[in-house]
Amino acid sequence: MNQRLRKHNIYRQTSGLLNQSSSQNKNIMENKSQKNSIVFAILGFTAVVVIAGMIGYFTLGKADDVIQGEIEVSEYRVSSKVPGRILELRVKEGDYVHVGDTLAILDAPEVEAKKTQAESAEDAAAAMKAMADNGARRQQIQGAFELWQQAKAGLEISKKTYDRVQRLFNEGVMSAQKRDEAFAAYKAYEAQERAAKSQYDMAREGARKEERAAAAAQVNRAKGAVQEVSSYINETVQIAQVEGEVSDIYPKVGELVGTGSPIMSISIMSDVWGTFNVREDQLNGLKIGSEFTAFSPAFKKDIKMKVYYIKDQGSYAVWKATKSNGQYDLKTFEVKARPVGKLDGLRPGMTLVMK
Repeated sequence: MNQRLRKHNIYRQTSGLLNQSSSQNKNIMENKSQKNSIVFAILGFTAVVVIAGMIGYFTLGKADDVIQGEIEVSEYRVSSKVPGRILELRVKEGDYVHVGDTLAILDAPEVEAKKTQAESAEDAAAAMKAMADNGARRQQIQGAFELWQQAKAGLEISKKTYDRVQRLFNEGVMSAQKRDEAFAAYKAYEAQERAAKSQYDMAREGARKEERAAAAAQVNRAKGAVQEVSSYINETVQIAQVEGEVSDIYPKVGELVGTGSPIMSISIMSDVWGTFNVREDQLNGLKIGSEFTAFSPAFKKDIKMKVYYIKDQGSYAVWKATKSNGQYDLKTFEVKARPVGKLDGLRPGMTLVMK
């Protein structure tokens, strides 16, 4: 029985050794499998990175530079020369207006008062001119004539008296004193007659030509003042000067606007161009007069455009090099180009893509 027990123990020991050896072999195999999986994963990741790099090199590396711009149009602002209150707005944003259309009406009572003053000044100047042109009144001319006739009569009497005294003096009857007194009276009446005659001629002739010219100048000055005020009154009714679309309206009805304050903006839809900001290394010989093709996402079609303006954006738009290994600073240029052909529907703000 002891022999049997000894055999049983030997068998158990042998089985334990075999099981331990089998477990060790199993662990070794699992370790080898894990190592192989890690190696395959690393190789797979490396292959993916290499393939992606090759794809990027052959595709992205050859992609065209895309320059984005936008459509712009000319605008002009409607404003008044005189301050006033918005009485009426005849248009609204989005309306298309033509030359001569009424846009807005302002209320400016002060200008109306100034017009009344200017017209009154013109009437006064016209009356002064008429008085200068017509000369003295008929009664004044007649009175001057009568004074002249009176002076003539006195001259005739003094002349006869002097002649008599002179004859008596020649005969020795009259003294020299009496002759001299008669002669002095004669000369006095002669001067009085000439003065009366000149007064009559002046009354009949009227104002001098210089006075008439001055009166005419005063009338023209007054007319100019009336025209000036009338032009200000015309400014209270704002008329469209060009054809276009109302893009913005700033004041509301009833609000006050000052001299030169914008009332609304009108986009001139017929004057369209595209604006691009291009770095100088992307210009590729682009110059004024050059033509290129830009893609319009809004219409999904290409537009042929012609450059008419190129100007650098200044130091604020310079691309600065960050390395010193052959790189250099590059300026950005503003390029403007107009469509060669007409394309209806182009509006400001639409995107343009230039390759």
